[in-house]
Formats: sequence, structure tokens, C-alpha cells
Amino acid sequence: MPFVADPIELTSVEIEKLEELLRRKTSVSQGVAERARIIILAGEGLTNEEIIKRTGLHRNSVSKWRNRYLQGGLEALQDRPRPGQPIKHKPPRIQQVITAVCGKPPKGHGRWSHCLLAIHMKMPKSTIQGILKKFDLQPHRLRTFNFSPDPQFEEKLLEVVGLYMNPPENAIVLCMDEKTGIQALDRTQPMLQLRGGKPGCVSNEYVRHGTRTMLATIDIQTGEATTWVNKTRKAVDFVKFMDQVVGQYPGKRLYVVMDNLNTHKGVLAREWLENHPQVSFHYTPTHASWVNLAECFFSILTRQGLQQAVHRSAAELTKFLYAFVKSYNKTCGPFVWTKGPEKLRRIIELTKEYQDLLHTN
Repeated sequence: MPFVADPIELTSVEIEKLEELLRRKTSVSQGVAERARIIILAGEGLTNEEIIKRTGLHRNSVSKWRNRYLQGGLEALQDRPRPGQPIKHKPPRIQQVITAVCGKPPKGHGRWSHCLLAIHMKMPKSTIQGILKKFDLQPHRLRTFNFSPDPQFEEKLLEVVGLYMNPPENAIVLCMDEKTGIQALDRTQPMLQLRGGKPGCVSNEYVRHGTRTMLATIDIQTGEATTWVNKTRKAVDFVKFMDQVVGQYPGKRLYVVMDNLNTHKGVLAREWLENHPQVSFHYTPTHASWVNLAECFFSILTRQGLQQAVHRSAAELTKFLYAFVKSYNKTCGPFVWTKGPEKLRRIIELTKEYQDLLHTN
């Protein structure tokens, strides 16, 4: 009679924690991620044999981590302490390394590296690596941020987020934005196609054939895009495009989220709003483009459409952009905003501190 492994029943909280281990690839070893996947599949009722076929792992690994989880839960999936010499240096010396790497590098350097720290601290490179790994310090990584100087930051942010998370009944919430300077780039030599073990190759030389601007609105409930490709993005272009958008949603109440561009708030825009009482504009805070979900669509356009495309003329680029949108709309899905007011409280507080600091200086 074949051996049957003990079943694993996962709660919603346990599933969420296991899925988080799969997502956090930068701070979780590949081994821990594989173990989390084994447990998730086991929780779905799969046998060890089915998990082996699904993951390609050895049967001993699947059985081992399944049993470990049954005995010790989530903590049992972590790596156990390995044998070896502990870090010899005393806490004050370790603190010196941490203080150095969290400060400015020597003159002539843009950032700290393991080698530079080892020379500066007169310590082995392997010791430096061990200290940085232990305290999760990664001097090679850099994130960006930008505080908004908008005095109405909190009011505008919560208004837009409220539309995303609780859209009014019998109304449509749209996000509008422009992508300017889309270049029609033609490579000087033919592209070498993708092959097994080798990526596709393109010449690093190119010829420009002009640019185009795309104006777009995204229906956050369906993800559907309404677009217009044009040479310019003047105020008259904006109101013409909004006429097109209204025509796509006849008789509907429209709430349109957009940034603070002058063409969105000028005389023509105000006159257009007066003639279209079923439409209202809702502006994101200045320097807060991340609030506009239309940016997500343009990111998809860039990564899936433009990065490897070749266009021999601006007209060819225009035709390509419309074809991309038509294909995208066939498979698009909703854009879901997940950060409610409680999760935005920290950034609101930090922005207020930044603005207060500006006023005091």
C-alpha cells in the first residue's frame, strides 16, 4: 500500500504569510521560497507525487519540508544555523562598520562597496559581507522618493483614493494622463532573433523618425483604455480628446482623475467643464504621479510594447500604438488600489513634516 502523507490544512493567515515568502525574493533565499511553494501546494490537497511533478523537486525534499511544517509551522521553513566560525569582532567594531556604511563614502566615490569598506575599515572582505548580510544592509541598492509641496496634499490624495476604493454608484471613474516624446526608433541593422540560451539582439545604433504623444484614459473598473495619438498635447488637443472620451461613455457620469498640467486647468478646460456638467475633474497632488493609475497603463505600454519595437516612421509608430491598445483592451483587467487612508497616514505625516521644514527655512 503506497505511503500517504499527512494532510496540511492552512488558514487564510498562513496562506498569506507563505505567499509573502514567495514574493519577497530580495530578502528570502530561493530555498525558503521553494519550501513555501511546497506547503502551499500541500495545503491545496496535492499529494507528494503531484507536488514533485509540479515543482521538479526531489521526493526527499518535498517529504522533508512537509513534515517540518507539520512539526514546527512557518518557522520550521527557515534555514537552521550552520556550522562555522562566528564573527570575531566585538560589537563596537561592528558598530563602526554599520556607521560607516550608513554614512557618506570617501571623496571620489558615489557609494560604498564591499571592497571599499574592507579597505576603509582594514577588515577582510568576507567579514564585511557577513556584517552587512546579518544587519540587512545593502549599499548597492537605491530607492527614490519625492515629497509633494502641495498644501492640499492630504485633501487631494484622500479624495482620489476615495474615488478608487469607493466609486460613486452609477458612475465611472477614469484616470487620464499623457505620455509625451514617444520616439519612432529604427535600428541601423536587422535584429537577431531569440534562440535557446541566447537573448534577442539589436544594434546599439538607431535612427530617430520623430515623436508622438499619447493621451489616454483608463477605466479603473475594467482597465479599458481610450487613447488618442497626436503630435502635440496643447489645451485644444486636451479638450478634443475629452470630447472623444465622453463619446465613449454616452450619458454616463464621469469622474476623471488627472494631474495638475496647465492644459488640464486652463481657460479651455474650464469652459469645457461648464459645457459638460456630467463630468468632473479631480486633480492629484503635485509631484505625486504615483497616485494616477494611468501611469500603470503607460508602464505596461512601455515594457510590453515599446522597449523592443522598431519603427521606420512616425506614421508607423502611430499605427503600432493603436494596434497595441486594441490588443490590450481585449485582455485588460481592473486596476485595484489597495492602500486605504490608514496605510497612507505615514506618508501624509512625513509630507507635513517636509512642508513645515520648508516654511521654517
